[in-house]
Amino acid sequence: MRLIQSVPSPKAEPIKLWLARVGYDRMQDMADPARSLDRAREYWQQHGRSEKWIQQRMTGQENRNKLTDYWKEHEIRKESEFAILTDIIHREWPGLKVKEHKSLKGLKNQNLRDHMSEAELIFTALAELSTRQIAETMNATGVQENKAAGKTGGSITRKARLDLEDKTGKSVVTGESFLPPGSKKLGKGNRS
Repeated sequence: MRLIQSVPSPKAEPIKLWLARVGYDRMQDMADPARSLDRAREYWQQHGRSEKWIQQRMTGQENRNKLTDYWKEHEIRKESEFAILTDIIHREWPGLKVKEHKSLKGLKNQNLRDHMSEAELIFTALAELSTRQIAETMNATGVQENKAAGKTGGSITRKARLDLEDKTGKSVVTGESFLPPGSKKLGKGNRS
């Protein structure tokens, strides 16, 4: 911002105004966090997502946040520890590591959850909810105890997935990148 402010060119003025608007919007979001949620809904709607999908995505994110909050309160500190625990849960329920699931869908830096079907979102949320409830019951602390909770939570979800697949004859986990028709890749960078 300071660099752009120091540029005397009139061509820098639109960038200055845009930066001021973005800064103002972020300050408004801090004062009223619901604005951020509304903006996320709008972005997903612009990508052609259904209200049902958006609700599943947001519910899944809420479950994820509760799980990571639990971990933070129980001696999980490093980003690598969060990644290890997430991968354990994920490896259990679909039988794939997060990286393998992304590869199956042809993703590189995109957020895996933004490319999941409703069923994949629901099973991911179930795995994380189960893991958190098991961890709370065990009072799991540290990586090793939370690994055990993650393995159990993922295993519970795997059983549910296999039962559903048996009854429907359809695989829950697929290589399809569930983007709405006409959409290209959603936001880059953010990972599952």
